[in-house]
Amino acid sequence: MIHLYYGEGKGKTTAAAGLSVRAAGAGMKVLFAQFFKDGSSSEIVSLNALPGVETAHPAAHFGRWRTMNDAQRNEISGSCRAFFSGIEARAEEFGLIVLDEAVSAYGYGALDREAVTEFLRREGNRREIVLTGRHPAPELLELADYATEMRKEKHPFDRGVTARPGIEY
Repeated sequence: MIHLYYGEGKGKTTAAAGLSVRAAGAGMKVLFAQFFKDGSSSEIVSLNALPGVETAHPAAHFGRWRTMNDAQRNEISGSCRAFFSGIEARAEEFGLIVLDEAVSAYGYGALDREAVTEFLRREGNRREIVLTGRHPAPELLELADYATEMRKEKHPFDRGVTARPGIEY
């Protein structure tokens, strides 16, 4: 089935990591693939220590989309598309595939929308797939079997507290 964790609130990646831990504990092979991230977040350290869990991220990384220039956006888009093609080619190896920040990559056009929706239609009936990100396109919401919105009520960032290792990343 297809799981969608989305919204402006904290907890999307954390929920996906928690599901990955649960799936690994049940003996499933897990791919935790992160778009727009460089593989240095704290959850990656823990996930890499679990048997049956593989983590991955695209070769190119430039931080947040809004801070990239056009050349960087073109490069990251090419990198994300190649990365996604690699995930497609290996999908049958995994019982759970997490596409962390794929909702954002999809929304920004860094992924081929047709390739992603075809993949979800095909593989969502064969394995568990999780997508995370802020603003899902209507077609992603429609394809999802589970859709959970993370909505911020309150966050320390609003008081000037910066992101903390082990909590926000």
